[in-house]
Amino acid sequence: MAQPAPMPPVPRTSAQPHQARHLLAVPADVLTDEIEVLALSRFSATRWDVVPADVDPNESGAPQGRPAGKGEPGVLRTSRHTTVTGPYLPQGDGFDLGLPPGTAMVFDVVSPRERGEPPYPGGGDRDGLGRSFPAGMPEREEGRVLSWLIAVARRLGGSLRLDVAGLWDASGSTARGAGVTLTPDPGVTIDMSVYSDVWLDPQAAFAILQPVHVRTVLATQGTDWQGPPRGIADRPLFPGEKMDPEERKAIHAAADDFDIAALQAPHVLDGYGLTIDLQHDGIVAVEIGGEEQLPLLLRGLPWTANGAVCYRVRWEPPDLDDWHSEFPSMEHRIARKRAAELVSQVALAIYRAVGGEIADEDGFLVDPDDL
Repeated sequence: MAQPAPMPPVPRTSAQPHQARHLLAVPADVLTDEIEVLALSRFSATRWDVVPADVDPNESGAPQGRPAGKGEPGVLRTSRHTTVTGPYLPQGDGFDLGLPPGTAMVFDVVSPRERGEPPYPGGGDRDGLGRSFPAGMPEREEGRVLSWLIAVARRLGGSLRLDVAGLWDASGSTARGAGVTLTPDPGVTIDMSVYSDVWLDPQAAFAILQPVHVRTVLATQGTDWQGPPRGIADRPLFPGEKMDPEERKAIHAAADDFDIAALQAPHVLDGYGLTIDLQHDGIVAVEIGGEEQLPLLLRGLPWTANGAVCYRVRWEPPDLDDWHSEFPSMEHRIARKRAAELVSQVALAIYRAVGGEIADEDGFLVDPDDL
């Protein structure tokens, strides 16, 4: 078997003055086709302009252009204006990339340079974008690309070096960036969603989840409404109101008739929830309802033609400031780890009952065997 051609180093220049350049660094256990799948999960226009040698054309799900030449990187296009080029060696062509140890492959991402207002003072910065772009936050196309890159690095255990256009370009023809390095915390996103064509009624869902955690309760429990206060129809709406008392009573009587008819009509349940009180660790909530905005990879399937039932499992932490912090407290991280284990158990229990697909908080599909 022929040995694959060695990867080239990252070139000094790839962006034009109006473009931004970001580097995605991934470890050795990541394959190039994983980058393709994650792009297809977020961008409907994803296609290969140049197919790299390590991507099997028969397994690829994206439209394909020409095959790469010997030692040439692939070019994956996520839109008309954004490309992901690679894989490259974790070294620059005569310069240091400044990437963390453990980097095995690098992808060079070029998009339009679109910056807005500086980060809001005192606002949350869970992903570190605020400190990476202090002069103006990425927006529109660049903002969408960076949101995806952070999600990809988090999913694959990789890192990013952001805004590097011009850092190594001797001509100085591109805008110089800050070059901040981020390693997104994989533990930050723990929420999951199960998409299925099977609807569980509240008691069935409770029966499935109560064995997972004994403090599972149906959020539909409450007290019966006893109607408006007695005599409300005899009171004026506001001081000085001139409505005829008989007209006021007639309006209230018509409203009562409408309410009674609604209460006597067949009850159609289109959504409900369950909660699990974790005490000092917050709450895990399960929200069940119909969903039409599905992850891209699920759209167009026979069982999702008219939408799907979504079982959304999310964690509500006790401290929202910690939740929005890039560097949360140790107490928050411990609570988050315990909650993440429960979220996975709940999502898996629902999946085993209703089938379908599981997606993480970023909209990427999750293999049930990995939970």
